[in-house]
Amino acid sequence: MRIFLETERLVLRPFTDADADHLFALHNDPDVMRFLTDGETASRETIRTKTLPLFLHDHPGLGTRSYWAAEEKATGMFLGWFEFRPLDDHSPAVVELGYRLNKAAWGKGYATEGSRALIHKGFTDLGVERVTANTMAVNTGSRRVMEKSGLSFVRTFTEEWPEAIEGSEHGDVEYELTRAAWEQRR
Repeated sequence: MRIFLETERLVLRPFTDADADHLFALHNDPDVMRFLTDGETASRETIRTKTLPLFLHDHPGLGTRSYWAAEEKATGMFLGWFEFRPLDDHSPAVVELGYRLNKAAWGKGYATEGSRALIHKGFTDLGVERVTANTMAVNTGSRRVMEKSGLSFVRTFTEEWPEAIEGSEHGDVEYELTRAAWEQRR
């Protein structure tokens, strides 16, 4: 197994086709999907034909993939995934940070730990200049992770979605961290 990044408690590694069952289980937990699809789940076909190809994509500008399987280092248990995806496939300047962890991993600091490690690697090794992250305004858990990871609130905005999700009337929020701000905090 090739490891992309290790923290004290996590291993982030590239996804493989063998992760389809892990992704299916994660994306089929209505609580995990609450702020994304209002709890609607994904089919195995969707995981196989849409999710996995996205997770296996290499980005020329970043020189690597942008979605990472997260495993608990001590047990090897699949916890979920992290996203560190360039907004322009050919440039590492601006990346979007994201995470989706199973309920057993919630409230244990894994999302913050993995996010901080990705941000550090992005600014020190990958040429990233700005990290951005978005979530629904009412998703206080995800907002807390963004803040603990060093990102600052930028704005609240609204988008048109095919189907309204409970809480979407409050809009979405954007957070960011620039390399300059990150360096000042170190």
